[in-house]
Amino acid sequence: MRVERARYFLAAVETGSLRSAAVRCGVSQPTVGQQIALLEEELDVVLLTRSRHGVRPTPAGQALLEPLGRLVAAEDAVRESAMESSAAYRGGVQIGGVSVTAETIIAPVVGHLRKQHPGLRFSVREGASADIEAAVLDGGLDFGVVTMPMSPAATGLHRTPLVSAPVGIHVRTDHPLAGRGHVHWHDLEAWPLVTMRTGTVMWEMLHRHVTRPDVVVQAMSARTVKVMVGQGAGLGLLAGFETSADIPDLVWLPLRDADPVHLCLTQRRDGRPSRSALIVRRLIRARADELTE
Repeated sequence: MRVERARYFLAAVETGSLRSAAVRCGVSQPTVGQQIALLEEELDVVLLTRSRHGVRPTPAGQALLEPLGRLVAAEDAVRESAMESSAAYRGGVQIGGVSVTAETIIAPVVGHLRKQHPGLRFSVREGASADIEAAVLDGGLDFGVVTMPMSPAATGLHRTPLVSAPVGIHVRTDHPLAGRGHVHWHDLEAWPLVTMRTGTVMWEMLHRHVTRPDVVVQAMSARTVKVMVGQGAGLGLLAGFETSADIPDLVWLPLRDADPVHLCLTQRRDGRPSRSALIVRRLIRARADELTE
């Protein structure tokens, strides 16, 4: 079986149309249709139901999504490993991230790139999730590693979940709440708050659950939030990722009624990553897997 045919089928299912699948895969629409037809012939099953509204998988096609996805992923892994072993990376990669991903995911990847691929140039831009995704969409960044926004992805963007963590608050060990095992959103109404700035997922989440929060500090990084909490500015609202562990005398309490925060890889749906971008993307995924172990 030619793996390209499985790739075209998966793209058609994900995008809902042969035309969109062709754009994503960088081939013509007739090519996608012909190759999927050949795949159906090889497997002796009908994979797609076609209508004027697009395409959707048949029951047989739905059952084959996972094994065909593994097949495509295996080919990608082989190609990327082969490229890495050749040590022939050149060109540049532009990466965007929020403060927590810059510290926990991107920084270790950058260190690996410096040691293993000195010929590869890269740049890292830090900002809010919305700003990073906008830059990815307009082509200013190859991809971003962000806190997944609560709103759906813009048309043309694809998000791949990487790792998740619960939301909670950092408090000083001498704070009245420090002895509790957890808190709820309504507990935050009575205290000054330190959190990430306007436009971030933390800011949006806070204002969805607390009517009039007393935000005394809008920070640019998770570390700044913790430093401010350590100095007595207020409660620090953050996701429970392991960052800035050198700030003493803080306790983290989970917010029992808060949804977890997800970190994701965001990229253009119609993009064709360079060889260098592919290896950086693979390293980012590997680093995220380490955080879940």
